[in-house]
Amino acid sequence: MRKFKLSPSTKSIWFMVVSLLGLFWVYCARNTGNIMTVKGALPASEMGLTLTHEHLLVDFIGADSTGYHRWNREEVITKVLPFLLEIKKYDVKTLFECTPAYLGRDPILMTMLSEQSGLNILTNTGFYGAMENKFLPDFVTTESPEELATRWINEWENGIEETGIKPGFIKIAVDRDAELSPIHQKLIRAAAKTHLKTGLTIVSHTGPEAPAFQQLSILEKEGVAPEAFVWVHAQRGTDSAHVTAAQKGAWISLDNVKADSIQLQKYVKSILNLKEKKLLGKLLISHDAGWYRVGEPGGGSFRPFTDIFTHLIPKLKEKGLTENDIQQIMVKNPAQAFQVRIRKLLKPKTVN
Repeated sequence: MRKFKLSPSTKSIWFMVVSLLGLFWVYCARNTGNIMTVKGALPASEMGLTLTHEHLLVDFIGADSTGYHRWNREEVITKVLPFLLEIKKYDVKTLFECTPAYLGRDPILMTMLSEQSGLNILTNTGFYGAMENKFLPDFVTTESPEELATRWINEWENGIEETGIKPGFIKIAVDRDAELSPIHQKLIRAAAKTHLKTGLTIVSHTGPEAPAFQQLSILEKEGVAPEAFVWVHAQRGTDSAHVTAAQKGAWISLDNVKADSIQLQKYVKSILNLKEKKLLGKLLISHDAGWYRVGEPGGGSFRPFTDIFTHLIPKLKEKGLTENDIQQIMVKNPAQAFQVRIRKLLKPKTVN
């Protein structure tokens, strides 16, 4: 078959068209209450039932070795697509793919899976600092928060690499230490600066409450309101800490929901506590499931995205949660949390 080649002038025109479309998407997301999917801006009101923390592919080899050469997209699609089609039976319409750069992020793969599944899929910008910085490129050590933010803002304005595909949120990760390391403080500062330029929500793999509240403190000093922050893996914090963070305005994300009965009881208890405190409107839940694991035969064992629907929601309804409560958690909250809009503090906290 003869290969079709574009002339230099046609390439220039095509690049200009893609750039203008990108700017249009950014304008739409920033000005009309939209989210940004891998296929472009979408009104948040059309997100429907949403899973806010899942993974379709992860490469654990490390920042110095990962890359698109490590996996075959068609093989990944063969493995992953049936699991995406499965959740459509539960009326899921939107899925957040939370794998960051240097850990297996692939916006082209996400677009292919979005097109073939019919789901809205969001990818991200940002870097993953947990697991002792294994997934951070070397330049993170030397660059300033402003320089890192410039990288992430560029992905928002111009697309990831040369794909034209925009990130829909900022994904960072910090270790569970009681005191954030300097490099992880840098990540949250870079995320704050990126948010103030883009309006993208900051999603931080965190765990216990100590690093969660440290991040909130840094955000406040940077002038970012807590409403822009998602405390990921908040199930590793206490119920009282959930209440305090939610009252500040932060989003409480209970991830890694599984059918395991003991773990399920803990999730139910935490959710009931937030409902009792009238804070159900600050809750997000997801599986942190999936994971085509690059390097393992056939991508390894892939965990379905279904336990919320088959186990957690029935338990919640047994305890008195209504269908309106479920819609609040799974539909309204994600739409509110991830609308692209700048959430700035009126009076930033003074730095001593």
